[in-house]
Amino acid sequence: MVLPSCLFDPSFPLVLDASVVINLNATGCAAQILTALPNRIVVTDMVADELDAGRSKGRTDADQLALLVGSSQIERVALSSIAEGHFLDLVAGPGISTLDDGEAATVAWAVAHGGIPIIDDKKGIAICRTKFSNMMVGSTIDVFLHNRVRDELGDTQLAQALYLALSVARMRVPDDRLTWVVGIIGQSRAATCNSLPERARNGSLATLV
Repeated sequence: MVLPSCLFDPSFPLVLDASVVINLNATGCAAQILTALPNRIVVTDMVADELDAGRSKGRTDADQLALLVGSSQIERVALSSIAEGHFLDLVAGPGISTLDDGEAATVAWAVAHGGIPIIDDKKGIAICRTKFSNMMVGSTIDVFLHNRVRDELGDTQLAQALYLALSVARMRVPDDRLTWVVGIIGQSRAATCNSLPERARNGSLATLV
């Protein structure tokens, strides 16, 4: 059974957090995936700056993002005054109820402009659903689940892209998507992905999900 993606309406901009950009870059086919999506794809300046800071550690995600921006597959955006208000609300307060700057900017822009934030952090998703209960929130897995992405990549390339995102970028997978992911990449490859929980790596997932 193929689970639905929450990214069903092409009129909603998709706002990518840094971890999502890193995951897609790891697949080796980010441009192909983004081209398949019918939505406007944006990244905030703060997320771009966050990736740029990784250059000092030898990471190339900022360079890859620049190429995607240059080819108009991703649009780099600044926070409007309305978005800045949401941003401040998301970064002020006790740590348990706040987000880091890049993630907060992603969510704030989505709230201000009617977009869907694409984030993978459980805490971030929980905060979004508490503060903005009417807003859809997606993850990298929802991008892979999109019917146009699945059609564009085909089964073999989809499996390889998922595996690379898991093994290279250490992509996080929501619990309700684990069975689907393991079914796509196969148990032998799942066993090598330390980013997956043990029950997904050791083959006992089917009895626990």
